[in-house]
Amino acid sequence: MLKVTKIEPTINMLTHLPKYAAAKRRTAGYARVSTDSDEQFTSYEAQVDYYTKYIERNPDWEFVKVYADEGRTAVNTKRRDGFNQMVEDALNGKIDLIITKSVSRFARNTVDSLVTIRKLKDAGVECYFEKENIYTFDSKCELMLTIMSSIAQEESRSISENVTWGHRKRFADGKVSMSYKQFLGYEKGEDGRPRIVEKEAETVRYIYRLFLDGKTPSGICRRLEEEQIKSPTGKDKWSTTTVRHILTNEKYKGDALLQKSFTVDFLQKKVKKNEGEIPQYYVEDSHPAIICPEEWERVQVEIERRKGLGLNYSGDNRFQSKLICEDCGGVYGPKVWHSTDKYKRQIWQCRKKFSGDSVCGTPTLSTETIQSLFIRAYNKAMADKIRLEEDTRLVMSLWSDYTVIDRKIRHTKCELDMTAEAIRAAIHANASIALPQDEYNEKYIKLEEKYTSIMSRLERLKESRKQQESKVKALELFLNTALNSDSVLEEWNETAWSVMIDTAVVNNDRSITFKFYNGTEITESLN
Repeated sequence: MLKVTKIEPTINMLTHLPKYAAAKRRTAGYARVSTDSDEQFTSYEAQVDYYTKYIERNPDWEFVKVYADEGRTAVNTKRRDGFNQMVEDALNGKIDLIITKSVSRFARNTVDSLVTIRKLKDAGVECYFEKENIYTFDSKCELMLTIMSSIAQEESRSISENVTWGHRKRFADGKVSMSYKQFLGYEKGEDGRPRIVEKEAETVRYIYRLFLDGKTPSGICRRLEEEQIKSPTGKDKWSTTTVRHILTNEKYKGDALLQKSFTVDFLQKKVKKNEGEIPQYYVEDSHPAIICPEEWERVQVEIERRKGLGLNYSGDNRFQSKLICEDCGGVYGPKVWHSTDKYKRQIWQCRKKFSGDSVCGTPTLSTETIQSLFIRAYNKAMADKIRLEEDTRLVMSLWSDYTVIDRKIRHTKCELDMTAEAIRAAIHANASIALPQDEYNEKYIKLEEKYTSIMSRLERLKESRKQQESKVKALELFLNTALNSDSVLEEWNETAWSVMIDTAVVNNDRSITFKFYNGTEITESLN
């Protein structure tokens, strides 16, 4: 006769511990608060203290430690060092049980929560959520956790949307805020508005002067470090990114462009540059200016001009790389003659004069000669201000008409969307119907190449529009400077040269053709 004897299990399938052993479970606590405020700091300390005592009071548990994250959000687990270390230790066999206050303390992202709990469960590590009284080894646990995590995630979504609405309401009301700890030149005033810190403001003004004197951002960094001027974060080392940010931030002229970026995914906290997807708000005279608007605009025009020059721009060029050789199109640069004797002087010649197969025939010039010829050209251009203003406004009206370029951009965007839709349709058809893969791959590659080509064309059109806008700004600055300057210049003026001259072509016949931003050309001879 068949006899069957049941052998009871001796090992717990989930904990992997002897089923009837008196071994204590190695237990850890997890505490988290989401902000760094004083009130939350007290909560943080209280949570750590609570779970330490809570675990030590239970005779069946062996206290490991309390893992904690201060000032961290639970929306995702990427930046929660304490949480990640706890999970790593648990998976390495150092923890048997994790105790935390609630599901929302653990993670407000449903996917993160369930994936982590399943991973721990597979390793024989149980979690206990005190508020909901849920043990993860319970058979009904996963359904309850899914529901609770989803509720917590929706709560996070609601909070995120409320915070976003608050930010956008402040933007619409023109209320300006800054990251003062990293924003050189301003501090928060008693009225809540930005207030100038004069010592820091001097550094900002110095950076602008250096740039308009011809220095590159990297050259400005070296100068600031040589003079032991601290960066916005108090460091000895400056970065070109910081300098560029200071040179291009409209807040330094007293205005503020609000909502430059926005959060596209509240779970991952992914931030995207605002390229027209949501409204922006430009607030004029929102706070005291450190840089006058005219000087700020000069810097923006000069930034765009240098972009156009690319590698041809040199930071040691006091004429800002505007002197061009007629023969090769190269830029004139400085050179020292008689560097070791009393006849030492600086001269200017084409940088490519002796670098090619043929020698450029354009002349070598002294600083005084260039400045003298510019003064003569300036005085001729300014002799009839009424005519100059009329000509400039006519050119501005032509450049400020964006109708054609905007139509091309809209058409190209439409073409891009249609191609993207064709790619999606091809992928869907391949997934739904058994198609010959060679045929599908050929079609997909062609569509992908077409999409890339259209995208490149769109980027070129956008860049052309940006250059057109830059040209209009340069003309506005040119006209404003011309109308507010003396008609006769008696000595060299750096501002007039920087704002009014586009390029100055050095000719073979020992003359210079000065090309003003409004299109006026005046040639002055050395003889």
